[in-house]
Amino acid sequence: MLKSQIIQALHHKHNNLSLDDIEQLFDIFVSKISNSLKLGHNIEIRGFGTISRKINREKFVRNPKTNEKIYKQETFKLHFKTGKILHKKINHPLVSDNNDSF
Repeated sequence: MLKSQIIQALHHKHNNLSLDDIEQLFDIFVSKISNSLKLGHNIEIRGFGTISRKINREKFVRNPKTNEKIYKQETFKLHFKTGKILHKKINHPLVSDNNDSF
């Protein structure tokens, strides 16, 4: 789903807010998540899942084209673990909840 599609869906659900307001709220939400991950905090959204930061250790890697060894510094990757509610909705789509908040 694209950002524009998410904004349109939110606008359809909350038509009392303008598209600009929804886009601004969405941008604030994404920037807060990004900044928290940069600081090393985990993000937990109940029912949706947890996003955490994992370390890729520094190491020597090989360029397959030239067979040259290159030093790769420590980097981070994101790890996402689904929450129970999202997991059930994905794996059992016929089961309907009254809390259709996603």
